[in-house]
Amino acid sequence: MGKDTNTVNRFNRWTATLALALAAGAAGAVVAQTTGPAAPGAPAATAAAATDTVVVDQKTDDTIKGALRYLASKQTPTGAWTSPGGEHPIAVTGYTVMSYMATGNLPGEGEYGKIVNNGVNFLLSCARPDGYITSAEFVHAGRKGSNMYDHGIATIALAEVYGQTQDPKVREKLAQSIKLIISCQNQEGGWRYTPRPESADMSVTVLQVVALRAAKNSGLDVPQKTIDGAVQYVRSCYDQRSGGFTYQPRNNAPGFARTAAAIYSLQVCGQYDDPKVKTGSEYLLAHNTPQGEYYTYGQFYASPAQYMVGGATWKKWYEGVKSLLLSNAISSGGDKPIVYWEPLDNQGKGVGPVYSTAIYTTILAMPYHYVPLYQR
Repeated sequence: MGKDTNTVNRFNRWTATLALALAAGAAGAVVAQTTGPAAPGAPAATAAAATDTVVVDQKTDDTIKGALRYLASKQTPTGAWTSPGGEHPIAVTGYTVMSYMATGNLPGEGEYGKIVNNGVNFLLSCARPDGYITSAEFVHAGRKGSNMYDHGIATIALAEVYGQTQDPKVREKLAQSIKLIISCQNQEGGWRYTPRPESADMSVTVLQVVALRAAKNSGLDVPQKTIDGAVQYVRSCYDQRSGGFTYQPRNNAPGFARTAAAIYSLQVCGQYDDPKVKTGSEYLLAHNTPQGEYYTYGQFYASPAQYMVGGATWKKWYEGVKSLLLSNAISSGGDKPIVYWEPLDNQGKGVGPVYSTAIYTTILAMPYHYVPLYQR
């Protein structure tokens, strides 16, 4: 997964975009010190990357390559990836596009550039004029329709694509998607499953917050009021007794995925030194087991959150997750094996192996430092 000329160009595009955002005064609390992957021989993209002792070893690299082959084999003719039975095409496609980006692939760039391009085009095709990313075909088929959860992960993927490509086609749809997120924030500062201001919960809120952060880093405008409201909502879900976070304010039920979503939300809003981030990180370390609820979903936030904490915490976290994932990987064997994972938690079983393989691949690939969103 070495860096090539495309990576250098991508780095230059990203740093230029971020510089313009900073010059325009867009460097509010939501903008972290992020850049793309460094060119060969160039200084590290971030201070964290420069001091990060966590690297991808050969066995892990081979596993990641096998997982990318598996994911490529599961892309549908529409460019989408889905759960069994064709379920959740938008969310699973969003997660899978992120896994390819985490390994250095962009639309038209990298070994899987065509695969990524098809996935991005599918997400763009699902964006309505009002900005809502939803699959009409999915609803018409009589299956469960998509919601703001799907919209959030799709918007995250599009924001990361736009940040590194500056494709005007992506910007147009992304800008509308971000406007919709802003308009759907409720009075508490959070979001729920339908595209309108109503109640809120942590699982949906985190996706909208991360999408806003990624979009702002790519140069789009996000009101500071929206960010401040989101921070207020996340903090209201803190459980003083455990140091974790709950699904909704005052429901007294902290959990692994909820806490991961909460501290990652605070971090992407610039609240790196919030004491609740520290206690939340400790909570995650104490509850990092696939027997916990929503382990796969939670890891999508827990791993980048612990990366942002950095140091010994990140090293311990990555080594533990890596060991668990490598020992549970299912491989076809041979010189170029196909590798995949079934979800390690019971809640993920119904969503299927494409979903879990995409998330686990993204986590294993984080030390490549390809995704600007996963930087402090």
